[in-house]
Amino acid sequence: MTQFQTRRALLTALAGAACVAAAGCVPGPGMSFVRPSNAPYGPTPMDVVAEMLRLANIQTYDKVFDLGCGDGRIVMAAARWYGAHGVCVDTDRYLIYEGRENARVSKIYDRIVFLNQDVFDTDLGDATVVMLVLTREMNLALRPKLERELRPGSRIVSYMYDMGDWQPREVVRVTSGGVERPIYLWQIPSRRESIIAAAGSEMMR
Repeated sequence: MTQFQTRRALLTALAGAACVAAAGCVPGPGMSFVRPSNAPYGPTPMDVVAEMLRLANIQTYDKVFDLGCGDGRIVMAAARWYGAHGVCVDTDRYLIYEGRENARVSKIYDRIVFLNQDVFDTDLGDATVVMLVLTREMNLALRPKLERELRPGSRIVSYMYDMGDWQPREVVRVTSGGVERPIYLWQIPSRRESIIAAAGSEMMR
């Protein structure tokens, strides 16, 4: 068993014990003990995390949401390196537990909220930055929610997958582990920008 597997097994045992001890530990709607198959978990390399945060131009006043956060490393890096606050969302209770423990050890627990729930049930009204390391299908499914709930000026960063015909503001390519992949940046337009874009579309018809 590798060191990572040993640590994960220990965290799983601790989380399970905590669940047994806690009242109402049975997963509710939108919660589960395993990550859904349409959003498989793989830790995002830290060099990719650094580039995602750079592309988002994180500021101390930002509130960074990571939808499908895994162990929470993206939001924790935003808190450590930029002094931002954030919200980690995942349906995998064990990963949320691991993220909480890592945040406590790193002394940034007061900057991060961990939510064990479905990303589609998460209120994004306070978000200024949304991080996505999902699948293209999940990105497309989330797009209406992002457009509906995020305020003008909010940034969205996705590693590897785009949003269909939603044109990104910027695309960078990062090489990690010998593989080059894209990182996309979108920004929710202001009302004025939306009106101008709509007028331009009408003129082209």
